[in-house]
Amino acid sequence: MNNIVLIGMPASGKSTVGVLLAKALLYDFLDTDLILQLRCGMSLCRYIEKHGTDAFIHFEEETISALQVAPSSAGTVIATGGSVVYGERAMQHLAKCAKIVYLRAPLEELRARIGNIRSRGVVLTHGSTLDDLFSERQPLYERYAQITVDTAKKSPEQIVSELLADIR
Repeated sequence: MNNIVLIGMPASGKSTVGVLLAKALLYDFLDTDLILQLRCGMSLCRYIEKHGTDAFIHFEEETISALQVAPSSAGTVIATGGSVVYGERAMQHLAKCAKIVYLRAPLEELRARIGNIRSRGVVLTHGSTLDDLFSERQPLYERYAQITVDTAKKSPEQIVSELLADIR
């Protein structure tokens, strides 16, 4: 099992770190948010506006649970959407085919990076804040993580170096 799945809060660096990690390992790279957008034919933000958060969570779980990572000589780094941890079946599927890495970013850094949370296609119920989302999801990330990397005040390159040491 050479595949690596990155989980974490929105703006924790999953896509950025994922691309760099895939390059360093000579792995393929897959971003599940892009797969979801292609499959539904619209931005994730628009999908959530049109169908609601519950429908999105179901759609994401169904899509990720059916994800088949093409066999390659090396492996694949998979960057997931931050809400993937709401789908237990999806997480079980990912755990069968990959090592799950939680990129743990402090709330203060997320707040500085994220900008407008509503325009990012983040699963957020009406009236909830980034603080609420952080409190709700952190235990789920910790539950599924096989490796946790603290990203506080680290560059993407530093995070990749740390991950490479942990993986090897």
